[in-house]
Amino acid sequence: MKILVLHGPNLNLLGTREPDVYGRQTLADVNAEISRLAQELKLEVVAEQSNHEGVLIDRIHAAVAEGFCAIIINPGGLTHTSIALRDAISSVSLPTVEVHLSNIHAREAFRHHSYIAGVALGQISGFGANGYLLALRALATHLS
Repeated sequence: MKILVLHGPNLNLLGTREPDVYGRQTLADVNAEISRLAQELKLEVVAEQSNHEGVLIDRIHAAVAEGFCAIIINPGGLTHTSIALRDAISSVSLPTVEVHLSNIHAREAFRHHSYIAGVALGQISGFGANGYLLALRALATHLS
């Protein structure tokens, strides 16, 4: 089973951007952890990052044709602004888990609303990079 992991805007700066909020692990570190767990769970993962909404939407649209059976997405700031990203997830009908490194519900009021949550299988926030691993385990269970 193949799972697409999408990291949205600014996640390329992990490890240096507000490490007190987002942690000190780099995106490469996070992806390596995801890959290790995927191997253990006998899953294939492809992880990509983009700062561009349209690129993320294009990847979601192509996911079914490329044989993906689920998506893990950290939409970053697009969580709170992008109806188009929400519609892309809805349009492919793949089980999707929304991940956030910080607890978005304990932060600024504008971060409390997610356009993605309503079309996601679930949302994991506040557990740092471990949230991706929790999402991977949840999808492995859901898909089996």
